[in-house]
Amino acid sequence: MDNRNYQHCIEACWNCVIACQHCAVACTKEKDIEMMAKCIALDLECATLCSATAQLLAMESFYASQVIKLCAEICSNCAEECFKHDHEHCQACAKACENCAIACNELAA
Repeated sequence: MDNRNYQHCIEACWNCVIACQHCAVACTKEKDIEMMAKCIALDLECATLCSATAQLLAMESFYASQVIKLCAEICSNCAEECFKHDHEHCQACAKACENCAIACNELAA
C-alpha cells in the first residue's frame, strides 16, 4: 500500500488524538474524578496509540497492518467507555474513537 491509501485513516487517527487528549483533560475537571479514572486512562492510551499509528502509516511502516488492528481495538474500547458518560467531551471523544476504529478496520480489510 502507498501513503495515499492510508490518508483517511491517518486523518481519523489525528482527530482521535485531539478528541482523546481533550476528553482526558476535561475529565480531570469533573466532580467525581474517580468515576472518570477508566475513561481518562483509556483516553491517554488511545491518544498515544493513534498518534503512533498515524506516524507509522505516514512512513508506510512494515508493521502498518498489525498496528491498525490494535488501534481499532483500543479505539473501540475507548469509545465504549466514553459512551457511558453523558459529558459532551466524552460523547465527542466516543464518536472520534468510533470513526477511527472504522477507518482502521476498513484499511485492515
